[in-house]
Amino acid sequence: RIGLQLRATLENITRLRAEGEDFRWYLKLKCGNCGEVSEKWQYLRLMDSAPLKGGRGSATMVQKCKLCSRENSIDILSQTIKPYNAEDSEKFKTIVEFECRGLEPVDFQPQAGFAAEGAESGTPFNDINLLEKDWNDYDEKTKESVGIYEVTHKFVKC
Repeated sequence: RIGLQLRATLENITRLRAEGEDFRWYLKLKCGNCGEVSEKWQYLRLMDSAPLKGGRGSATMVQKCKLCSRENSIDILSQTIKPYNAEDSEKFKTIVEFECRGLEPVDFQPQAGFAAEGAESGTPFNDINLLEKDWNDYDEKTKESVGIYEVTHKFVKC
């Protein structure tokens, strides 16, 4: 199991989270057998499922390594998806875990589909795009600027 940890500076914002079954986790994946890393960003979604060879169930993504032809899989563990809250600001926190069978995430690119709310007001902010690692808006209820800044990540073994 590998956890994706996020760190960001939150301004008047809390409950930053990956929203919905169709949220796309953009990853670069490495084959655990030969070490080949995908050139392109690949995404995983909770709503996706592929059968494993030999009827051993299913996984979020099953793919054959282009280099060594080994069948590898990776699963999003839905019960591990957690929001990043105001009190987590500027600290690393695990926001999701992946069950890795031969595929290991080596890079993460936050994109669209995040949601959050105003820390004081509860004002919802939807479809936040973190591709630029920074996002800001204005909370009409509190007449304050809100923002998510300096988004970074790391992977940890769970």
